Amino acid sequence: MTTTEHDRDGHLDPTLYRTPADAIAAPPEKLAYVVGFDPAGQRPDALFTVVTDPKSPVYGQVAAHVELPGRGNELHHFGWNACSSALAHAGHSHAARRYLIVPGLRSSRLHVLDTGPDPVRPRLVKVVEAGELAARAGYSRPHTLHCGPDGVFLSCLGGADGADGPGGVALLDHETFDVLRAWESERGPQRLAYDVWWHLRQNIAVTSEWGSPSMIEDGLVPELLLDRRYGHAVHFWDLDAGRHLQRVDLGDENQMVLELRPSHDPEATWGFVNTVVDVEDLSASVWLWTREDGDFTVRKVITVPAEPAPAEDLPPALRPFGAVPPLITDIDLSVDDRWLYVSAWGTGDLLQYDVGDPRRPRLTASVRLGGIAGRRTHPAEPDVPLTGGSQMVELSRDGRRVYVTNSLYAAWDEQFYPEGIDPWMIKLDADTSSGGLRVDGGFFPHGPDFRGLRVHQTRLEGGDASSDSYCYRR
Repeated sequence: MTTTEHDRDGHLDPTLYRTPADAIAAPPEKLAYVVGFDPAGQRPDALFTVVTDPKSPVYGQVAAHVELPGRGNELHHFGWNACSSALAHAGHSHAARRYLIVPGLRSSRLHVLDTGPDPVRPRLVKVVEAGELAARAGYSRPHTLHCGPDGVFLSCLGGADGADGPGGVALLDHETFDVLRAWESERGPQRLAYDVWWHLRQNIAVTSEWGSPSMIEDGLVPELLLDRRYGHAVHFWDLDAGRHLQRVDLGDENQMVLELRPSHDPEATWGFVNTVVDVEDLSASVWLWTREDGDFTVRKVITVPAEPAPAEDLPPALRPFGAVPPLITDIDLSVDDRWLYVSAWGTGDLLQYDVGDPRRPRLTASVRLGGIAGRRTHPAEPDVPLTGGSQMVELSRDGRRVYVTNSLYAAWDEQFYPEGIDPWMIKLDADTSSGGLRVDGGFFPHGPDFRGLRVHQTRLEGGDASSDSYCYRR
């Protein structure tokens, strides 16, 4: 099995885009892939294929699913074996976006699915067991992956065999998907892990922090939160060498530094990262990193406040506070670097910001989907309150379509949405000229469509706003 099988005729995969503008101008996605998991760990998790082509008679419906082996995987984040960054990797000129690598966050297994023969019905072709990840890289609890130089980069929250750490980044072979080694050569002060991304042209990698396995797997631990022991820093690295360069602390009141969204412009060196909660006032925030005179600075540019709510509308964990924290759990930056989307899982809000000037984001739209206290509805079923809230957000390459799902992580779901979470996937149409969001009333796979499994991350056919980094500006 090699990635070159998709390219036997010698033509470059057209979904590997030379520039962000090429990605934006390419044909729109016709399919979306969504992972679903059983929070009880009693049924197999699955990868679902959803039709996103509005000309299809089954638009907005689940066309197929494939169950993955074992139980208790808790499928979470996943990604492509190759993206547009492959155009800069020596020896990978024949790479193709063909295989989906799907980690189990709890099981530490990696599942490789082939979309080449039939994109609607991916086929499981390989499983990398937890023991290989532990033995060769010293890590467990795989979380996020991206195709990059030297291999596929796989961020991991835990040390070998589920130990508390340090977490870090494992490298996988681009073609066999075997685990090669740990990426880091000099770790410095980094111990907690979450996301990994980079600025390819500047040879800079960036990592963020959530928590170790014992800090997350049984839910949010109030004592750890109040003691400010979850992650609160961003780390910058030499990408080629795996050598730690700089740690920037965002202040220990800003707990859980999660999603990294670097600028898509390959000549730029800035990006956004979010924090989940400020323990002093329950707000959440988005921060901008920039490079100035060789060093990185990270500054807060968006604050979303908590909302007061009656105690009877709150889960037990929040009643003493009398408020709903926004809980920013995902962000996404459009390929043209113009629009930033922010998911506030607690209130249910999906927020759109104009970031044409990234130092001064401007709120342009807000749509509430579900929420702890609000329980907003979908136009297709206006009498049925949505459970969960806006969580994972994915954006089409042209920026016109926004896809949102509603589950975070099983143990955390139960704390903030104890009444349960019925799975849903919602599409919104975005105004990419002056801003604005509108829920698509004809797109609403939910509940039994996903066989009762909770849905998390979405990947789009041909790539999306958070899957690719680009090598050229023109």
